[in-house]
Amino acid sequence: MARKRTGLGNHLNADLFLVARPTFDLKQFLSFLSLENQSWKRTAKASGGENIVESAGRICYMSFGARQHRRSNAEYIANLIKQGHESVLEHACWSFVLTGVSRAFSHQFVRHRVGFAFSQLSQQYHEERDAHFVEPTVVKSNPELSTLWRRAVEGSRLAYDALLGSLERTEGNTITPSSKRELKRMIRTAARSVLPNATETTIFFTANARALRHFLELRGSIEGDEEMRVVSYLLLKALKKEAPSLFSDFTARTLPDGLPLVVRVSDQRG
Repeated sequence: MARKRTGLGNHLNADLFLVARPTFDLKQFLSFLSLENQSWKRTAKASGGENIVESAGRICYMSFGARQHRRSNAEYIANLIKQGHESVLEHACWSFVLTGVSRAFSHQFVRHRVGFAFSQLSQQYHEERDAHFVEPTVVKSNPELSTLWRRAVEGSRLAYDALLGSLERTEGNTITPSSKRELKRMIRTAARSVLPNATETTIFFTANARALRHFLELRGSIEGDEEMRVVSYLLLKALKKEAPSLFSDFTARTLPDGLPLVVRVSDQRG
């Protein structure tokens, strides 16, 4: 069942869907260890991502068998993170679909290029006549400001619809691209220029564990950016279930505004 949209939504409508996760081929890895005359006391309940990180880390030192001092996956990964040996975390990747967030959010989000890959809904190919908008909490909590905001975004939607309709009827007026595909691109590009940063978007992204940890630490605790805080919380919630050993030093708490704040455990205050 599709989630209910309100037309002029808010950031709490943000949804995160985990659509791909790392898998670990234990049989193949044990075949490698057999050739090396090595054994591995593996943690039975470790996830694919956690096994990938541990095995990659142990390869660096061939710390198997008698050299396997830290027995559990959680202990081993905690030591990797403590020592700053986080390059092996880059081997574990997850893919997500994020929806219900604003273009203002996405402009900041896609700046995280290292360890991330992004595919975003295109306003050149996707018509925005039925666009939804993300209303900031600080605006929504004030009826007068909320009314002003809603009038503004609805006005931009009406302007978009009028521009799109007019340009489609005149087929580009004095400027006519060489193909229908490019004409459509030109029309939608011109019309989208009136849409606000609050316009809702959808993003498919893939990121590795190291990049995700960096994002959570950098963005999750910025009190003035509510969308970043909400998305960070959704990510942490998903990742804690997927690979708790890799994100055990992160936690979330709620601020007086009712929204979550994600912090590393060692960075908590009060």
